Amino acid sequence: MKLKKINSTLQENLLRNGLEMPTEMQKATFGRIKSGQDFVLLAPSEQGKTTAMIMAAIQRCEVPVETEIATKVLIVVKDKQEVERLLELFDLYGKYLGIRVYGTYDHTDMDEDKNQLSLGNDILIGTANRLNEMFSSAGFDVNQLKMYVIDDVDVQLRNRLEPKLYRLSESIGKTQRVYFGKDYVEQMDMFFDKTMTEDMEWLEFDNEEEEE
Repeated sequence: MKLKKINSTLQENLLRNGLEMPTEMQKATFGRIKSGQDFVLLAPSEQGKTTAMIMAAIQRCEVPVETEIATKVLIVVKDKQEVERLLELFDLYGKYLGIRVYGTYDHTDMDEDKNQLSLGNDILIGTANRLNEMFSSAGFDVNQLKMYVIDDVDVQLRNRLEPKLYRLSESIGKTQRVYFGKDYVEQMDMFFDKTMTEDMEWLEFDNEEEEE
């Protein structure tokens, strides 16, 4: 997949998995997200949002350092199935990069989660409920955090998870925020105003293309 300044190993992994050409949405958003700007993307599933999110997360992690413990990218997803799906995709697209990815969701073992994270983590994927529990019970080192991602933000806001998503945002403090969704919902305006910087960018794509 040809994108400006994309990590060469990531590019090879995408090609190996049949992703030769980026969609128009991926071409329009890759540089913007990589720059560190707060960003909202609403697009149909066929545009390849998941791949765009994974590419951005891997790029923002840069080269992992084994002595660094703290998470670089935090991704909030809607349910256990999404945690498991993203773990599989990060394993494919992040191959040979040494990026440490961990997933947690409702009813996983909290002590085991804490133990695994203490060994070092670059990308943490979890549901809003479980991540709030982890933050409140054990704290969370946000000193190295580069990106706070909410996937399916429209679904999570419709499911009345705004208070928990907002609490996570407050706990994290200053870092890049990137939200992915499919449809506009009225809760977005207030939530984005509360959590994102004034220079945030919002892009919507309606046309459908072949996806990943």
